[in-house]
Amino acid sequence: MPRFFATHFFAPRSFAISLPIFMLTLSVAAQARSFSAAEAFAFTREAVALGPRADGTAAIVKLRAMIKRQLAMRGCEIISDRFTAQTPDGPIPMENIIAKFPGKSGRAIAISGHYDTKNLPNFVGANDGGSSTGMLLEFAAALEGQPRVDDVYLVFFDGEEARHEWTDTDSVYGSRHLAEKWTQDGTIRRLKALINVDMTGDKNLRLIYDQSSTPSLRNLVWDVADSLGYSAQFPRQPTTMEDDHIPFLKAGVRAVDLIDFDSQSTFWHTPRDTMDKLDPRSFEIIGTVVMKTIGELEQQK
Repeated sequence: MPRFFATHFFAPRSFAISLPIFMLTLSVAAQARSFSAAEAFAFTREAVALGPRADGTAAIVKLRAMIKRQLAMRGCEIISDRFTAQTPDGPIPMENIIAKFPGKSGRAIAISGHYDTKNLPNFVGANDGGSSTGMLLEFAAALEGQPRVDDVYLVFFDGEEARHEWTDTDSVYGSRHLAEKWTQDGTIRRLKALINVDMTGDKNLRLIYDQSSTPSLRNLVWDVADSLGYSAQFPRQPTTMEDDHIPFLKAGVRAVDLIDFDSQSTFWHTPRDTMDKLDPRSFEIIGTVVMKTIGELEQQK
């Protein structure tokens, strides 16, 4: 969880010629499907059932295997970005998991979220860590088989949580590492945008209008939400948030954080962050908005 600041027909000859194209279109359509809130919720439940998933636990190792197993079914390239984080508790092995769905433009869009949980007793992080994991896994299912204009990267960040108290050096280990790596290898220059999803599965969804996010991208997402009838869940009340989008902003990437803090603040970082606090309707809203936003971004040069 990030740091919050108060201050998201009919010609038989032509028919014979076009039949293979028609059948190919049917094949693609059969593979593609809409974002399923029920499936995202089920993926979240599977992750949460593993128990607390802080770095260094057996549970996070099992979760990494589960994420990769699900992604392997989606026809995407799976990239394991392993690194050693220097933390107040000493060096800790971590791993960002990236699913790449290739496009043709040479440009890219990243959708991200974290899969680790805070290192707290009995903290299973259904919303904080679980919901973003479930959302990203379902985005992979929804993207499968769809022709893309731009590359789409689904990024499962490790090490978002501080080991102790949130500071610039004890937090967002995975996003800091990947922003630096992508800067060095040139990927960062191809990114049109990064949309980070964090704690968006809770009941009474109401996102923060994050002032640290890139205004043009934030307004695009909020306009998409308005067009879909979700203005109540996407209010425009200015607040500032530190989260996994910040290292990418610093690297010059347009980035936005989609996060609800107020609606779940009573159970944040407590053993009460459990599946009963979540609502599939919230998954549906975020999934629909993000998928439409990807389409809008692909139309931009």
